[in-house]
Parts: sequence; C-alpha cells; structure tokens
Amino acid sequence: MGLDEEKQASGSREPSIVTSSIANGTDAPDVNEGDANKDQEKGLSEAEKPIEYPKGLEMFFIMLALVLSITLCSLDQTIVATTVPKITDQFGRLQDISWYGSAYFLTLGAFQSLWGKIYKFFPLKTSFLVSLLIFELGSLISAVARNSTTVIVGRSIAGLGASGIAPGVYTIPAFIAEPEKRATYTGFIGLSYGIAAVAGPLIGGGLTDGASWRWCFYINLPIGGLAVLVILLTFKTPAGVKVVDATLKEKLLQMDFIGTALVMGASLSLLLALQYGGVTHAWNSSVVIGLLVGFVLMVTALIGVEFWLGERAMLTPRLIRQRTVWVNAVWGFFFAGSYFITLYYLPIYFQSIDNQSPIGSGVRNIPLIALFSVATFASGKAITKTGTAAPYLVVSSVIVTIASGLFYTLDIGTSTGKWVGYQILAGFGYGIGLQVPIVISQAFAAPGDMAPVTSIIIFARTLGGTFLITAAQSGFINQIIHKLSSTAPTIDPASVTETGATTLRQNFSGAELDGILHAYAWGIKVAFAITIAACGITVITSLFTKWTNIHVKKQCS
Repeated sequence: MGLDEEKQASGSREPSIVTSSIANGTDAPDVNEGDANKDQEKGLSEAEKPIEYPKGLEMFFIMLALVLSITLCSLDQTIVATTVPKITDQFGRLQDISWYGSAYFLTLGAFQSLWGKIYKFFPLKTSFLVSLLIFELGSLISAVARNSTTVIVGRSIAGLGASGIAPGVYTIPAFIAEPEKRATYTGFIGLSYGIAAVAGPLIGGGLTDGASWRWCFYINLPIGGLAVLVILLTFKTPAGVKVVDATLKEKLLQMDFIGTALVMGASLSLLLALQYGGVTHAWNSSVVIGLLVGFVLMVTALIGVEFWLGERAMLTPRLIRQRTVWVNAVWGFFFAGSYFITLYYLPIYFQSIDNQSPIGSGVRNIPLIALFSVATFASGKAITKTGTAAPYLVVSSVIVTIASGLFYTLDIGTSTGKWVGYQILAGFGYGIGLQVPIVISQAFAAPGDMAPVTSIIIFARTLGGTFLITAAQSGFINQIIHKLSSTAPTIDPASVTETGATTLRQNFSGAELDGILHAYAWGIKVAFAITIAACGITVITSLFTKWTNIHVKKQCS
C-alpha cells in the first residue's frame, strides 16, 4: 500500500464494518485493480469468516503477561519515592535527588508516541518484547550501579522501555478482545496500573528497610522475565493486526526522530526551570529565564514540525484534531497529573507531619488502594455492559476535585477519620475515571490508528504526571523556604530542604522542629492546591467529550 493510499485508508475516525476486522471481527484484504472480480470474491469470502479471539487459558496467560508488564511500568513510577534517601546516603549526591524519578518520567513520556509509530510499522509481538527487554536492561543497570550517574542512566533506559510497554499493553487488548469486552480487559489493566502506583512507596519502603534499595530494581527482573516468557509461548499476533507495507527507509522516516528530540529538549528545559526556580537560582535569573525561553521555542518548533510532517508526525495532526483524541488527551494530562501528585505527597505528609515510617506510610494508603481497585473494576464492567463511558469523565472529575480540596485541609493533628475518608473519596474518583480516555479513544479509532491513538493518550497522561509533579515539587520547596522565615527564622532553609522527610526529627527538635513542620504543612498545601486546579480543568474538559455509546458503530461503504 502506498503512502497516499495509507493516508486515505486511515483517514476515517471510525472503522468500517466492511473493511475493519476490529469493527466486526472480519479480515479485509487489499483489492488489486488488475483482478477486481477475483479479489472481490475473495474479500466477500473472508468477510464472512469471523476472527478467532483467544479464549480460556490462552487469554488468561496473555492477560497475565500484560498485567505483569503494566505493573512494572507503574511500580517504577513511585517505588523510588521512599528509596531516594537511602540512595543519596550511599552516593552522597543530594543534588541528584530529583533525577532518580525525573529521568524515568522524562524518557517514559518523550518516547511514548514514537513507540506508537513502531507498533504501526513493525510487528506487534516483536516490538512489545523489545520494549520489555529494554526495560529489564535499565532495571539491571540501576540495580548494580556503583555511582549516582549510573543509577540515573539506568532509570532513563528503563523509562525508554516502559514508554513502549505502556502503549503495547493497551493496544494488544484492542485486537485480542471482542469489541464489547474490551472495556473489561482495559479495566483489569487499569486496576493493576493503579494498585501498583499506589503500592509503590509501600513496596519500596519494605524492600529498602528489609534488604536494600537495589532490590527495588532487582524485583523487576523476575517479573519482567516471566512476562517475556509468557508472551513468547502464548501470544500469537492477531489477524486484525496489519503492519503497514512500506520500505525500511519509509518506516524510519515515519518515526519522527526530530519530534522526539524536541519533546525531550522541551521537557528537560521545563523540568530544570521548575527545579531551579526559587531554590538554586532566582526565578528572574538568566538560567531560569533561558530555560523557559528554550522550552517555548522548542514547543513552537515541535508544533511546526508536526504539521509539516503530517502523517509522518509522532503526534499526527489528523488524529490530534479528532475530538475523541484531543479531549481525552487534555483530560488525561491533568487527571493523571493530579493523581501522581496525590500518590507522592500523601506519603510525604504521613512521614513528615505524622512521623510514620515508609512502611507505615504505605499502610495508611490502603484506603486509597482499596477504593481505587473496587471503582476501577466496577466502572470497567459497567462500561462493558452499557457502552456508556462519557459520564464517568464528568463524575470522576467532580469527585476528585472535591477530594483535592479536602486534601488541602490536611494539617498537623488531622484526625485519622478525616484522612481515611478523604482517601476513600479520592480512590473512588480516580478509580472510575483513569482508564476511560483510552476506552473512548480506542472505541472510535480506525484499526490502523489504534496504536498511535493509544500512544497519544498515554503520552499526554505521562507528561501530565511529569510536569505537574515537578510543578508541585517546586511549589512545595519554595513555600517551605518562604514560611521558614516566619516559623523558624533561626534555621537555614538549605539545611531543611537538604534533610529527608523521614529524618527531620533526627536533625531538629523543640521549637525549631515545630516551625519546620508548620512550614512543611504549608508546602504540602501548595502541592494539593495544584491538584485542585488540575482537577478543575478536567471538569471543564470532560464536558467536551463525545457522548456517543461506544458500542455503536457507523456503517460505511
């Protein structure tokens, strides 16, 4: 199929019941002009042949591999939250503290859409296995690292692999599951994703206290190895997956390496500006201003390059303009960002203000884990049964906005009943909504656009987590520095910001400690103020989503 034909074929937002194997479980062969009658008969014959979806144990093992894979990705996003103090203790590189998390998020977000292109132009099974192996390599490098730089390099490589695992995990069910059951399988994956993200700090704290911080990375090796083995033995590329027929040169041109480089550069510039601003450099310093200007210039260049490349762009303009894509991408950016801020700053609140250990902090997150799990499963089943998905965007947005406002009220001495209740509300809200954008966008995507559309949604979600966590960190640190001038004026702010949340009481006492804890409480409020704003944006954005039942398919000739 030529490039022009490919553009034309992929232009439809919704799969045709005649040409799409995903829409109605049939294969649609190419029709050659020279032998139209013969190929038409062949097409009609194949159109009557239903696609065979995996059943029973075969489906179980494939889903097991996918669940293990997404668990690795999600776990690695939060597991380092409680291990960073130990890593900095060993290597003495406090200035690298933010990079242990940011290095992973940076490559995870920047290469997301590139992997969407890879899944479109290269074999699905092979591409997915390669992404898993890259992730395993990065985990091994971090686990055996002998210096801080090597840990960061390993985290970057793991993020590169995870950026391929995530879209693969969400794309495969779109081809192996019957259309009316996709939301259920996506719900299982979302359930695993959410539980792993919330449980990350608890598992990280347990491994760090019981063994070593290195086991936070070693644990990925057997889990990932099992996933690779199961995929190799049980997964057969579905008949509905059609790799675009193109030369290797054309496939490489489709990868949009320029766009990926610009995303990396822009993300890095903004992250550094947010990390430096008000902490190591003044906001009006040439360093911070230069980084912000660089960010704006690279984003502008990225927009120009993507429109110039058209179908070859990693963020295909044709897809971005579709309401089911851009609305869900924007919504996912802010919703996921608020979710990850909550996951990061609740443990900080419990460990600093309430003096809990990493494990104790993780135990206090159980209400969030429990309700998230129940809500994710329930919403997936409900969407599968009714085909109604859009209302979940609105309802979940309203609920998490209220929950974020309640989290903002957390302070020194907040009762157990309150923080448990707040987490129950937040867990329910995040649970019913987190996977809905993927379900909606896939339901109305053409088969050839399934992988890139999925990647765009996950790309937005990952960038939301990356940018908003960094923004929260910047606001948190700046507010602590500002408040210390009144709550503990005799204390050097640098001595506080360079002290881990779990060791405050080992380094300070008496009135000084009280003042520092009050400053910490105000810093945490700033982080949750950002979640209030982010969730408020999702409420508005959700109103623009497509309200068509996802089980309804338009018939196209």
